[in-house]
Order: sequence, then C-alpha cells, then structure tokens
Amino acid sequence: MDLNTLWFALIVVLFVGYFFLEGFDYGVGILLPWLGRSDRERRVLLNTVGPHWDGNEVWLLTAGGAMFAAFPNWYATLFSGFYLALVLMLLALIVRGVGFEYRSRDESPRWRNAWDWAIFAGSLVPALLWGVALANLVRGLPIDQQMNYRGSLFTLLNPYGLLGGLFTLLAFTLHGALFLLLKTEGEMRERARAAARWVGALATAVAALFALYSYFATGIFQKPGLLPGALVVVGGLALLAVRAMLDRDRAGWAFVLNGVTIVAAVATIFLGLYPNVMISNLNPAWNLTIHNASSSPYTLKVMSIVAVSLVPFVLAYQAWTYWVFRKRVGLREKLTY
Repeated sequence: MDLNTLWFALIVVLFVGYFFLEGFDYGVGILLPWLGRSDRERRVLLNTVGPHWDGNEVWLLTAGGAMFAAFPNWYATLFSGFYLALVLMLLALIVRGVGFEYRSRDESPRWRNAWDWAIFAGSLVPALLWGVALANLVRGLPIDQQMNYRGSLFTLLNPYGLLGGLFTLLAFTLHGALFLLLKTEGEMRERARAAARWVGALATAVAALFALYSYFATGIFQKPGLLPGALVVVGGLALLAVRAMLDRDRAGWAFVLNGVTIVAAVATIFLGLYPNVMISNLNPAWNLTIHNASSSPYTLKVMSIVAVSLVPFVLAYQAWTYWVFRKRVGLREKLTY
C-alpha cells in the first residue's frame, strides 16, 4: 500500500469515527425537545452527551486537518465548492455548542426553551447536510480542468443528495435514541425506545430507497470486487436487526448494529470514490484522485511518522472518558448545571 492510499484510508477512518460518535450526539439533540417534557428531563438528556460531544467533534477537526495536509487540492476544491453549505453547517455547530454551555446560565423557562430549540436546530442541520455532501461526492460534481467547482449551493440540493441527507438524519436520530436507551432509566428510557421504533422504521425504508437510487445514479456497484455491494448488504441487515434487538431489550446490541449501518454506509461511499476523491460529472479526466490531489511523498512520510506516534494516545484518552462516564443518568441523581 502506497502512502497516498494509506492516507486516504486514514481519512476515511476519521470520518467513520466522527459519524459513529457524533451521530448519537446529533440524535440526542434532535430528540431533545420531544423526549424531554420538563426542564429537568431535558437536562438529563443533555447530561448523557455532556462529557462527550466536544471530544467527538475532534474527529472532524482531525479529518479536516489530515485532508488539508495530505490532499490539499481535495481540501481546496471541496471547501470552496461546498462553501455556503459548510458555513451553514459551521454556524449550526456553533449555535449548538453555545446552547450546551449557555442553556443553564439563566433560570428563565423562556431562555432555556429557546436554547433547547437552538440545540435541536444545531443538531438537525449538520445531520442533514452531511448526507447531502456525501451523496454528492459519490454522484459527481461540476468540476473543471483547473479543479474548480462550477456549481452552487442549489446544485447540491438535488433529489439524490437530499435523499442521502434524509438517510443520515434518520440514522443519526436513531443512533441518539439507542444511545439514550443505554444512558437513561425509567419513563425517559421507554420514550427513547418508542422513538427508536418509529425512527428505525423510517430509517430502514429510506435506506432501501437510497441504496436503490445509488445503483442507478452512481458507479458504486460497478466497482470491481464484491466489497461495496457486500457492505451495503451488511449495513441493511444490521439495520433490520436493530428492531429485533429492541424487542428483546438488547439496547447495547441495537446501538452497535445501528453503528454498523452508519459505518457500512460511509465506507461504501468512500470505496465507491476510490481512487478518486472527487468525481467530475463534466469530464472523467478531470476527476480529483489520491495522486493528483495529494501532497509530496516527503510530506506524507513525515505525517505518517507523527500519526503513528500520537494517535494511539488520543484514542486511549477518548476511550478512558467513555469508561469514566459510562453510568446511566437519572432524575434522582444530582444534575450538574
């Protein structure tokens, strides 16, 4: 495996980790106004992700930094082409982060309710836009010979892109409901179970439509080998099995299986891209690949040494935080405001 392929794989792993971990954060934020019927109940829901949400976002920052250093042309074309969408997403994430920190600074019900809805919107927008972005990456974009994006925000809002956005929105919402099954107790846990059931049914239907649409709108399934298609089957079966685990009250397995669906979907899209990183629907010769979009071999070599040295410590620290804050959060406990 050459360094170009290695760094493409590492960036994929970072995005997969981000969607798996931040996915349940988004889901809890989306469900916040609906499952929390009082101020204290909403505080319980926020406390389930309180120790983790900011750490989970580090995966995105690391993925963006790795993309900038390893594939600067990919970074430049992607961030300039998706500029308005990314600004909208960034604003949503800022509002969401401020909501987590500011919500309990005032005891006014109006103040707290406003920030609860801000957290909801700040979770929903990126959950939707990430799917739109990924779907458009694999479908193809108007990129010219100079690696410039020749579309607009509305170019991204095509039926296939919006269906991809709806899939990630529902998958992340389901992920959040299943996470709450693991982290809450009593009546709120039952509400989370009910939400997981109906969101899971919608997610399954949309996932099937998205897979079918992908067959006709992209070249994913025309790739040599069985891996992309096999991952779609694995993800679909895992999503179907979530309902069975819910019926048996196996919340942990349900959460893991939905995570498998998210991982399989993201991996399928990136495998469908490889060795491209962005596809031009104007001319296949203008595709950005892991070779024409990459940094110099020396840069990739130095980055590899740094990554091997430091990444294990980062992973160990994040695993430790999840272990420390592994207990359920309930109404009877003292809640930190």
